[in-house]
Amino acid sequence: MAPVTLGLENFIGRDTAELSGKRLGLLANPASVDRRLRHARDLLAERYPGQLSALFSPQHGFFAEKQDNMVESDHRRDPRLGIPVFSLYGQTRVPSADMMAAIDTLIIDLQDVGTRVYTFIYTMSYCLEAARRYGKQVVVLDRPNPVNGLTLEGNCLLPEFASFVGRYPIPMRHGLTIGELALLFNDHFAIACDLQVVPMTGWQRRMFFSDTGLPWIAPSPNLPTPISALVYPGQVIWEGTNVSEGRGTTQPFEIFGAPFLDSSRIIDFSGISQLPGVTLRPTEFEPTFNKWRGQICRGFQIHVTDPGAYRPFYASLRILQAVMHHHGDHLQWKPPPYEYEFIKLPIDLILGDGHLRQQLAAMEPVDTLERHWAPALEAFDDLSRAYRLYT
Repeated sequence: MAPVTLGLENFIGRDTAELSGKRLGLLANPASVDRRLRHARDLLAERYPGQLSALFSPQHGFFAEKQDNMVESDHRRDPRLGIPVFSLYGQTRVPSADMMAAIDTLIIDLQDVGTRVYTFIYTMSYCLEAARRYGKQVVVLDRPNPVNGLTLEGNCLLPEFASFVGRYPIPMRHGLTIGELALLFNDHFAIACDLQVVPMTGWQRRMFFSDTGLPWIAPSPNLPTPISALVYPGQVIWEGTNVSEGRGTTQPFEIFGAPFLDSSRIIDFSGISQLPGVTLRPTEFEPTFNKWRGQICRGFQIHVTDPGAYRPFYASLRILQAVMHHHGDHLQWKPPPYEYEFIKLPIDLILGDGHLRQQLAAMEPVDTLERHWAPALEAFDDLSRAYRLYT
């Protein structure tokens, strides 16, 4: 099997004439590296001497130094190049005229995780809109979807629940790379900026990240491994509750629980112990920050035994329903604000639907809910095929 060559590597290796004399900006973070762990900032500075004029950072900061959600980053200067680093998760999430005036072409090199609620793809969408507004070019350097490019899962977001964790009506697990999403956003949602996507070579849609041979650098502090990214499309729902999603531990999203949770009752509920592709191992943990800091939480670690069979969103909804059934008197919905939304419940923003929470509470089977979502999911599958760059 041919090795996977990243968009970054293909971009650095090609002729430089088209960008000759242009001022370059780079939206990136620590995961923006090639297979030899060389950062895009350094590669671009070497390939285009004197042209890299500004850096841009998504949520968690250019160096992913901000641990939690809703922790903003300030503008700063890059310690190596001395150029400005503009934060797109601080005073603004939208590039301003002053920021865009510093560049002619914005290069975007971010590792997405294949999940609707991950904010990097919406930072990218705001950059596409700003590029159109201010007459700039955007070049997106493509990277793998770490949870594969074949499997779609979940409901499509309803427009009335659009937020910074879901701007467009796409499913929870969308099956596209960040470059393919850029093409879809730009064309189907009519952003219409001057966009170029530099594809990978050697990547196949069936691949999980472990199949690529590439090094994993955490794109955000609480996705330290490919396994944490694999469980994230389901386990992110706990962010909308008072159940710990494992923040404040060494295995965020892989482990979850709360002081009130009875693991034995949960595992015995309606086939939870037989969820496809995973084993739930009862465990206890004590978060060092975030929910239930310093308190013993009882819950589970998710052990993925078959990534192809595992459906993270389905599995986590089933587990949430078990918690609702057994611990409805203790389970609480996290109140706003959440990712700059101050009215709607975070769980509704994460689920992308204000009724799904109520359907789960009414114990409507998740299999039945999936049948209701199927037509919209199939329509998105048909739509997305036009933007797929890889077989």
